[in-house]
Amino acid sequence: MSTETPTRPAASDRRSGAPRRRGRGMGIERRPGWLSYTLVVVFFVAGAYPLYWSFLMGSSDKSALTDTWPPLLPGGRFWTNVAQVFDTVPFWLALGNSLIVSTVVAASVVFFSTLAGYAFAKLRFRGREGLMVFVIATLAVPTQLGIIPLFMLMRQLGWTGTLGAVIIPTLVTAFGVFFMRQYLVDVIPDELIEAARIDGASMISTFWHVGVPAARPAMAILGLFTFMTAWTDYLWPLLVVPQNPTLQVALSQLQSAKYVDYSIVLAGAILATLPLLVLLVAAGKQLVSGIMAGAVKG
Repeated sequence: MSTETPTRPAASDRRSGAPRRRGRGMGIERRPGWLSYTLVVVFFVAGAYPLYWSFLMGSSDKSALTDTWPPLLPGGRFWTNVAQVFDTVPFWLALGNSLIVSTVVAASVVFFSTLAGYAFAKLRFRGREGLMVFVIATLAVPTQLGIIPLFMLMRQLGWTGTLGAVIIPTLVTAFGVFFMRQYLVDVIPDELIEAARIDGASMISTFWHVGVPAARPAMAILGLFTFMTAWTDYLWPLLVVPQNPTLQVALSQLQSAKYVDYSIVLAGAILATLPLLVLLVAAGKQLVSGIMAGAVKG
């Protein structure tokens, strides 16, 4: 009975540029090719061009919009247009209102959605499945359908004209609950929760020391998306706080006159976009890690 001993690859094979196998059943290590990098560059340019075009128009005068070919380089009127934005609308008041609303809404949605998602994912109680179906069903209801009764409620409570009318209806969202439930249902082993309960941890302590650390990547993604949604919301703040506006409502006043200077409007749009760009750059690492954690979990 003969036995064969495995042979090691030759030194020439190891020095060659041929792809190596990571192991049986693990596939072949491949580095991204030129096609992948080309697609990334194309998508990046296509996504960044509208913002760059807005900056070009916002740094030029109104005549640039009528040119056959748009300018390739920014003009020299950006700060002049910005000064006109400050003179036309209460920019700093609106910026502060938007920061308050977006921050409070994002923190509230993340907290309550994580709490509810943990309960739906890991706790056993009567009616759990039916309640989850009801939460998902509310996603099919258009937001505009409830604007009139919600506005009547805010007026009866005397909250119209205050930031509370913008914040209170969005303290928790059905999408946030569903998102956190789907993330936590597999990422936390049931044995870990049972071990914490056996050690004497309460329900809240188990959630805080087991559920929250596991949910941090998803919480970061949900918080970022919720902040962006609240920052760019226009319709509901326009109805309830027209005299104490958020940033989007204030910037809409730039085109409320009969004559609209779109170079000033686009300069204001750039100012409103800058905080989101700063947030994306600051939270980019956490956002990528959250996406990768979700991909590995799946």
